[in-house]
Amino acid sequence: MAHTDRSPLDIATQFPQQDGLLYLNHAAVAPWPLRTQAAVSEFARQNVHIGARDYPLWLKVEQQLRERLAWLVGGVHIDEICLLKNTSEGLSVIAQGLEWHTGDQIIISDQEFPSNRIPWQALANQGVDVIEVNLEGDNPEQNVIDAMGPRTRLVSLSAVQYGSGLLMDMAPIGAACRAQGTLFCVDAIQILGALPFSAERVQADFVVADGHKWMLGPEGLALFYCRQAVQDQLTLRQHGWHMVTDPGNYTRKDWQPAITAKRFECGSPNMLGAHALNASLSLLQDTGMDVVANALQQRVQRLIDGLHSKGATLLSPTARERRAGIVTFRLPHEAPNETFQRLKNGGVVCAERGGGVRLSPHFYTTNSVIDQALDLL
Repeated sequence: MAHTDRSPLDIATQFPQQDGLLYLNHAAVAPWPLRTQAAVSEFARQNVHIGARDYPLWLKVEQQLRERLAWLVGGVHIDEICLLKNTSEGLSVIAQGLEWHTGDQIIISDQEFPSNRIPWQALANQGVDVIEVNLEGDNPEQNVIDAMGPRTRLVSLSAVQYGSGLLMDMAPIGAACRAQGTLFCVDAIQILGALPFSAERVQADFVVADGHKWMLGPEGLALFYCRQAVQDQLTLRQHGWHMVTDPGNYTRKDWQPAITAKRFECGSPNMLGAHALNASLSLLQDTGMDVVANALQQRVQRLIDGLHSKGATLLSPTARERRAGIVTFRLPHEAPNETFQRLKNGGVVCAERGGGVRLSPHFYTTNSVIDQALDLL
């Protein structure tokens, strides 16, 4: 599908948010574009008036979604993509699917969101140790690599840390994992839709991300990328009609799991979510991820400059190579919860995270929204 050179400012018409709303919370739950509303409305209309008569056409939409997700993860093969409910489910499929041994180690960071911590900690009853690596310093990637040892079975890291906004350079970590025979899992929920990403470049075995943040889609539908070469390492813990090699043959008594990543989809798909997320991703694809990333970085820089002028302390990295779409800060002489409430009262949608207030614009966010939010400080 060809990308266009459409200006990011033209995209703003896709986001007719109400007057007075200053939406800077895409790192949590993002608004939908108009085309997503239209897709969901049309899907609802069909369900009301003709039911599932045109289900084969719905399956084409679902297939298109898989293709767009494969594109978003760097052009991987579509057979390595499956659709799950959320990031936590994807990480749990890995955690519960691998065969663990007493003494195995899993490395995560000390800044992870609970989605990328709890599924691994839940393996403690199998004798698995979770090592939390400190990401402070000039080379957090080397901190992770230095923590790896002969007992390290898996490294699971967020590409962008949800609180600090730290953008990790995943490639050297992935290379170290591949060289050692260690599995590498990327929680990509804070990077997909914000910056270009390639699963193959970073040598990831697994990539997991829900669609409701930077992908501008609904909650309840997530990407799960599983590299073809490691799919057989995951024992299936969920079974149903949808995950077999011949899902349309309902009378067949013998069965085998699908030879693609669809083996992890046990039952009926979230077709409503598929229509919504497919429409949202079409906007990113029509725009092009390089355009999206450059526009987002301009907005992040505007926030950084404005916060510096207000005397704020930046808790997020300011160097472009270390940031994605998150800017976390605190003001002198004011507790973060007080700053958060003041911004909220002024119409700013943001979050209190990482010891400060987290602002997260997207590529379509106007300068006016950013400037109005800064004026409230």
